[in-house]
Amino acid sequence: MSNLQIGLAIAGGVVLAAVVAHGAWNSRRNAPRQAKPEPTGTTPQTQLREPALDGDIERDTQPMSLPPVARRSAMDSLIDVIATIALDGPGMVVSGEAAIAAMPSTRRAGTKPFAIEGYNLVTLNWEVPAAGQRYGGFQAGVQLANRSGALNEIEYSEFVVKTQAFADAINATPEFPEMLEEVARARELDQFASAHDAQLGFTIRARDASWSPGYVQQNAAHLGFVAGVIPGRMVLPASTEGLAPVLVLSFDPQAALAEDPAQSAIRDIALHLDVAQVDRSEQPFVRMREVAAALAQTMDGVVTDDNGQLLNAQTMDVIGSELEILYDTLEQRDLAAGSLLARRLFA
Repeated sequence: MSNLQIGLAIAGGVVLAAVVAHGAWNSRRNAPRQAKPEPTGTTPQTQLREPALDGDIERDTQPMSLPPVARRSAMDSLIDVIATIALDGPGMVVSGEAAIAAMPSTRRAGTKPFAIEGYNLVTLNWEVPAAGQRYGGFQAGVQLANRSGALNEIEYSEFVVKTQAFADAINATPEFPEMLEEVARARELDQFASAHDAQLGFTIRARDASWSPGYVQQNAAHLGFVAGVIPGRMVLPASTEGLAPVLVLSFDPQAALAEDPAQSAIRDIALHLDVAQVDRSEQPFVRMREVAAALAQTMDGVVTDDNGQLLNAQTMDVIGSELEILYDTLEQRDLAAGSLLARRLFA
């Protein structure tokens, strides 16, 4: 082989090696970023799970005249229609077993929560009827409004039918508020709620390389997020156990459910704040800004709105100022963000 042929062979080999190396580098560059191994002796925070929430979140308030020692009812006339149910005859008592047997099969009237409480003669508390207890009276309530809209005439009629059936079964007589007045009150409350129902969303988009689910989860866990009950969802828990999460982080659930999640490419994740559900003292918007900025910096991304427009500090400041006004308005209406009443109404 001549010197020329040897030179060409060497040059060809160098070019081939360069092509292979460039292809490998490009492949690594475009592959989803992966989670890094956790330090030995630590437990990844992503193994924690989103806490279960109580489905019936209610505030202790007093809807009617009660004995001075009685605990206030879970119902509240601010957002509930309340019907009293008086037992027929003085000194009558209904057992918890009888009350439970007479309860309707569902706890809704249309799309509105429906509840029945009994006045416990031993504990002097209003409570959901329980076996082994004795009750001297009852009351039924249906919520005036929620995110499904205002209580309407059909739902009110269903409330009346359910309550009357319960009363008939225990030999009692219900007394209902006037339907048209309550429906009008429901519409007014729904109008207020609709005008003050704020839900904020930020999107963090990858600048260059995409992210694997594990990479997203690891970085979010370092900021206090825990795995949600739904694939592709993580939550930042409230400071009080059992309350709604401060923030929700979500990404494509299909990526989380893939056979090989490490190969799933995620190019954007969403941060969500349900304003009315989170107590003002949690400083949820401040934390939302901090989380978004931290994730964008760590994961090489940018923070945008739902339409892909970059969110700068000035825009964030304006949103924060408007939220303070909203918080004040809700508090003036006795529906402070994060309160049990607000969580019921904005649900």
